[in-house]
Amino acid sequence: MVIKTDLCNYTEYRIFPGHGQKFVAKDAKVHFFISAKADALFHQRIKPVKLRWTQAWRRMNKKGKVEEGAKKKTRKAQKFQKAIVGMSLDDLKKKKAQKPELRQAREAAAKEAKERAAKKSSAAKGTKTAAPKTKGKMDKAASKGGAPAVGKSFKGKK
Repeated sequence: MVIKTDLCNYTEYRIFPGHGQKFVAKDAKVHFFISAKADALFHQRIKPVKLRWTQAWRRMNKKGKVEEGAKKKTRKAQKFQKAIVGMSLDDLKKKKAQKPELRQAREAAAKEAKERAAKKSSAAKGTKTAAPKTKGKMDKAASKGGAPAVGKSFKGKK
């Protein structure tokens, strides 16, 4: 046998026949309350979400129904390879695929070539001789046409 039940507008509990209280507002909306307590709280305009014993509070605070499968799964960040300036993505993949011994030999050869180039450039710089700069404060003052400073400078008022 099926019993017709209503839901309380405030607490959302089921109201069985012969229980509860109906309230019809001025705008002709019908409210059905499980108890006088629910009716009084509704008329005091206290939100059901604020009261721990109401279904609205339980829904808001995720109490009761626990669904394991419905939980969100966090995504793991995927690794992504980008090309570097001066090297395409294909070159990077080829370099990764090489055996470590080959890679080390190539890097050593490149280092050696850089050292040779550095020695050549330093040898070219060494052949040029530049005149040493020995101008001091005395020479600067003389070149401007003023007399060289002798002794301490004047510290009084001008």
